[in-house]
Amino acid sequence: MFSSKLEEQLNHQVSLESKASALYLSMASWCEKKRLNGAASFYYAQSDEERQHMLKVFKYINEMGGHAKVPSVNPVEAEFSSIKEVVERSLESEKTVTSSVHHLCELAREVQDFGTLNFLQFYVVEQREEEVLFGNILDRIELIGMEGQGLYYIDKELEALAKQKIKTEGLA
Repeated sequence: MFSSKLEEQLNHQVSLESKASALYLSMASWCEKKRLNGAASFYYAQSDEERQHMLKVFKYINEMGGHAKVPSVNPVEAEFSSIKEVVERSLESEKTVTSSVHHLCELAREVQDFGTLNFLQFYVVEQREEEVLFGNILDRIELIGMEGQGLYYIDKELEALAKQKIKTEGLA
């Protein structure tokens, strides 16, 4: 039997994934406005990926006999001071999602829902990868800098990451 407490927390996860998707979409728009087209492509792909994560949890709730709920769409940040701030905020967002995934795993274990615990392993791995990704991007920004050609190289790095993500994950 599907735990109502777990259902509630999974619906919260749907909300977090939706918020992350909206945040990345907003970041893509900011990047595009700043003519950082590589970074914009990267954040459009990130937004698509978060939406896919949201839908996966959404469908899982319903498959388990629960009721997945569409989260409300709240405004997200739209202005940033630099690409470095955008990446820092991305890492913060991923850490929030990771914390929620870990809480879900603990709850699934507590209620002995091993099927859900198994389902969540995808997210455990995914979140580790995302935190490493954004940490590496921040390291590159520190190494290359954001002045002059540095910003150009960061934009190209993000463009290459977007192309790789689109190719390997089938994102638009």
